[in-house]
Amino acid sequence: MMNSPQTPSARIPGYGGGPFSHQPDLLDEHLFWLGHLHNYCSESEETEDLLDGTDEQEAGALQSRLLGGDTWPVFTVPLAGDHLLHVVYRAFKEDEGIDYLLHHPDWDTAERLAQDDGHFMGPGLSWAELTAAADNRLPGGSTTDPHARLLLLLPAFGDDALPDDAVERLTTALHARTHIRAPERLAAALLKDQGPCGPTHWTTAEAGYPINDADHSFRNPANHFAWPTARLARAAMALTPWR
Repeated sequence: MMNSPQTPSARIPGYGGGPFSHQPDLLDEHLFWLGHLHNYCSESEETEDLLDGTDEQEAGALQSRLLGGDTWPVFTVPLAGDHLLHVVYRAFKEDEGIDYLLHHPDWDTAERLAQDDGHFMGPGLSWAELTAAADNRLPGGSTTDPHARLLLLLPAFGDDALPDDAVERLTTALHARTHIRAPERLAAALLKDQGPCGPTHWTTAEAGYPINDADHSFRNPANHFAWPTARLARAAMALTPWR
């Protein structure tokens, strides 16, 4: 886990790699967001057209540096009860990607909610869980800004049941953090397509925790690689909005 907002983490339990570096200043960079959301935006011609001419080449160069450096950038979003969501830029040569990890100091290992790369896994977050993490304002992470948090966690999200204000919410975040020329159109397109996983249906398991039906999600009990019941339950408790 992260030792502090200013100190690179020596390790994340159960997760290899590193050394890790904390780079919150990147969250103020338009180019960072273009690169971070690239895979999520590349699932349709509409979203790609909306990004056309918005510094894509420069954004790609920055993303390549982040995923090809000697240190692995990590961004952290605190949750209730001392839980943490880590967004890790996995800088393995020829196996680079972005991992979304859920952890608590008492856990022996972090849970991989999603991974954003050529072998996408997810989603790991419903809309309610995504916005709860974005809005909690808890200190101790990379940023308390809800717009930055929403965009940071967006690639780990998939949900076919969105509230009426979802497009407005994403539009506001894109407007606040990027120079995209048509943020409302892009927000609507992104929430229609929802990246590599597409809109995912969430239900409640008999034990009372949320699960989904996505073919590549660790939170779908029907998948052979899904987490066992106890781990599904503790992850849900960490992410449950009312906590």
